[in-house]
Amino acid sequence: MRIYEFKVKGKQEQYKAIDNAIITSQFIQNKCIKYWMDNEKVGKYDLNKYCKVLAKEFKFASELNSMARQSAAERAWCAISRFYDNSKKQIKGKKGFPKFKKYTRSVEYKTSGWKLSETRKAITFKDRKNIGTLKLKGTYDLNYYQLDQIKRVRIVRRADGYYVQFGIRTDLRIETKPTGKAIGLDVGIRYFLADSNGNTIENPQFYRKTEKQLNRANRQKSKKYKKNAKPQSKNYHKARNRYARKHLRVSRQRKEYAKRVAYCVIQSNDLIVYEDLNVKGMVKNRHLAKSISDVAWSTFRQWLEYFGLKYGKVTVAVPPHNTSQNCSNCGQKVKKSLSTRTHICPHCGFVEDRDVNAALNILQKGLRTVGHTGTYVWGDLPSGLVGEVLLGDGESVNQESPCL
Repeated sequence: MRIYEFKVKGKQEQYKAIDNAIITSQFIQNKCIKYWMDNEKVGKYDLNKYCKVLAKEFKFASELNSMARQSAAERAWCAISRFYDNSKKQIKGKKGFPKFKKYTRSVEYKTSGWKLSETRKAITFKDRKNIGTLKLKGTYDLNYYQLDQIKRVRIVRRADGYYVQFGIRTDLRIETKPTGKAIGLDVGIRYFLADSNGNTIENPQFYRKTEKQLNRANRQKSKKYKKNAKPQSKNYHKARNRYARKHLRVSRQRKEYAKRVAYCVIQSNDLIVYEDLNVKGMVKNRHLAKSISDVAWSTFRQWLEYFGLKYGKVTVAVPPHNTSQNCSNCGQKVKKSLSTRTHICPHCGFVEDRDVNAALNILQKGLRTVGHTGTYVWGDLPSGLVGEVLLGDGESVNQESPCL
């Protein structure tokens, strides 16, 4: 499923109606989680039936479209099923027990409750939340698709306005000519990545370069905050919005950069091998957490796997153990600290940049096991990324590479 996103233009009353719909969707989602906690053997379809009970009990819930209520219940079930899966797999640490949502930013409709204009440049929401007609601002053309191909319509609230996302069922795969090339990638902090061909891409450090502006905006926001004041002043909310928009800009820069690099790598190679890093565990290092988050390893991997699926390229994730320590020429282990940036092998005399040596080791690992990787793994994880693969019934999934 392909996702197209448009920014919407409307009146202030319409934005308030969207906020009301988002709050209602959050309320239904939390109620479904509470219903699951209080009752045994509750399944996905039991939560969908419970939406009718909520609509009869609460007037504001009945104003939301019935399929939008079901989407909220499906979001709750995604959290519940993820908790079940983590418990069955016996993962270490917390299992992700479902939590009540406080700051939901979107409401999702299915195939009813909305209508596109004849020109496909405006959308009208027809439930009793009185959102009305919103103008769509964007470069995508929806006229290429039939209405029955649009399976999901999601309204998203961000710091700089409101957006509408269309989930369109279409074939993502595009045939390309084989390049006959294979490459190993080593992501890092000094470089965004180094490949097995000896090339490196600089780390743009978007957050580091904007850190002073962000800290200044945060101080201005804190000065306008009044303790125990309900509600806060308008100046506080303006400062809070300025601070949020700066963070949103950095996030978009980081994602767009990772997307462009991933696209270039996929177009130039047939086999891409990279490390299966535990980023969630690595950011617990308080000395490197900010730098790891700024380089966006997880975002880069998501786009790499998405483009690999789209263009029919093989993406393989290999264990990262000793890729930086082993010599790619003779295979001997050469211990080195993080500060040592050049690999010098005392056994065979091989000299290379530390990251390039790691990329060569990663490629060798991938080539040794390619053909024995099994099938792709599909995980039921909620997706808010534009371009992510979504199932038609609303359960969002991420396509992962086989971990060898």
